[in-house]
Formats: sequence, C-alpha cells, structure tokens
Amino acid sequence: MKLTLASIRALLAGDRNADRVVPPSGFTAQLTLFASGAMAFLAVFALALSLAAGRLADRWGEELARSATIRIVAPLDQRAAQTDAALRILQTTRGVAQARALSDEEQQALLAPWFGNDLALDTLPVPRLIEVIEDDAGIDAAGLRLRLAAEVPGAVLDDHGRWRAPLVEAAQRLRLFGWVSIVLIAAAVAAMITLAAHAALAANAQVIRVLRLVGATDDYIALAFIRRFTLRALSGAAVGTVIAMIAVLFLPSASEVGGFLTGLGFRGAHWILPLLIPPLAGAVAFAATRSAARRTLGELS
Repeated sequence: MKLTLASIRALLAGDRNADRVVPPSGFTAQLTLFASGAMAFLAVFALALSLAAGRLADRWGEELARSATIRIVAPLDQRAAQTDAALRILQTTRGVAQARALSDEEQQALLAPWFGNDLALDTLPVPRLIEVIEDDAGIDAAGLRLRLAAEVPGAVLDDHGRWRAPLVEAAQRLRLFGWVSIVLIAAAVAAMITLAAHAALAANAQVIRVLRLVGATDDYIALAFIRRFTLRALSGAAVGTVIAMIAVLFLPSASEVGGFLTGLGFRGAHWILPLLIPPLAGAVAFAATRSAARRTLGELS
C-alpha cells in the first residue's frame, strides 16, 4: 500500500463498509488500547526524567564550575589568623568574585545530617570552610594553591573538579537513558500493535477472501485495518498521556531540600512535549499496522 494523498484522506474520513472488516471490540482492540495507553503513560515519565536530568546536569555544571572551597586545617589558636590570611589572599586573587568564611551555624547545619543538631564545633577538630565564588574568567587553581601553601600552611583548596565531572556525567547518562527508554517504549508499542494486527487479519481471513472475490483491493482492505488500529493507538495514548500529565502535575515541586527527586515535573514550554506522544503513537501504529497488513495479505494471496 502506497501512502498517497487519497489514502491519507480515506484514513481520516473512514469508510463504514471497510470498517466492518475490522472487529470493533475483542482481544485485539483491548490490547491496542491498553498497550498504547500504558506505554504513553510510561513515556511521559521517561520524558520528565530525561528533561529533569538535563536540568540537573546544567545546574551542577554551572554551579560547581564557578565555585571552590578552601579548608583551613589548623590548631584552634591559629585557625582564625589563617582564615583571615586566606581571605586577604583571595581579595587580591584574579577571578575571585566573592569569598567568605562560613559561620559556625552554617558549618553546623552542613554536619547536622551526620552528627545531629547538637554538635559543638569547638569540641571537634572541624576545619574552617571558606566559600569561593568565581567570576566568568575563573581562577588559576594551581597558582592559588602555591600562594596558599606559602602563606597559609593549613589551607587546602578544593576547586570541585573531582566532584563536578562524575556528577555531570551521571546526570547526562541519566538523560540519555530517559531518551533510550522512550525509543524502547515506541518499539514495544510497535511490536504489540503488530501482533494485534496480525491476529485481527488472521481472524478475518475468510472475510478478506470474500472481499477479494467481490473486487476489493488489498489497499482497500489494508486501509481499513490501518485506520482502526491507528485510531485505537491514538485514543489510548491520549488517555495515558493525560493521566500521566495529571500525575506529574501533582509531583512535589523542586526544592533545595529535595533536590533532584522533587524536580521531576515539566517546566515552561516543556509541558508541550508530552502532547506529541499521542501523534507519535498514532504514527507508530500506522507504520506497524501497514507493515503487518502488507505481510499478512501477501500470505493470504
């Protein structure tokens, strides 16, 4: 069957007599509706996961690339002096937009998940942390380490390079897995609809032979199956997509506490992307049913 303008018009308009060839209900209809709806539901969440992973990779790459930390590991009686010395060096370091020492309350909040809220910093050899925010030019990490080693022996610079690369790579791979999942979902839909179309064609073999005897062409017969299965997949995917979008809408919004796990929803124009899933499911059903009809009708000749 060739995809022509006339066949597309017939696909959209339909033919009541031709539609009678395809069983309106039964196993194949239920399988097509359920498979397309369930896969569309999963595709929406795979899409949300992929987009969220992309946002996470961009945020981690941007934030960690423009920040650094200096740890002042020194005895208590020298810690304040070395902290002030490190801050003076940072004030004259090219590429540093802002530098400040974290307060005891801020460091205690950082350690609270592991040691509890009652941690007394003066009883533990906890290093003083200095937060460094870089400008667009960035800092010369090697040069800054040399200056700190010469003037502040207890200072250790961490430019977050060893943390940034694996985190960004993990987020990018998670985004890739999301897109791969969407492709696999489309392939699964195609396989299920192909099986359903084969079953429907085989079940109506006698009807197809009678139609041929009265002059019906294979294109006419195939178009009836293609239209019915395409519309079933389209409607099932539409229902699954709507349910999934409602579920995503009620997911917790992104927050600093929840991080990635609370940022799985769509944002802005990305809400349009799930609406492409039903037409995609219809296109997959069209191609799968067309291939199955061509193969089965050829076997029945």
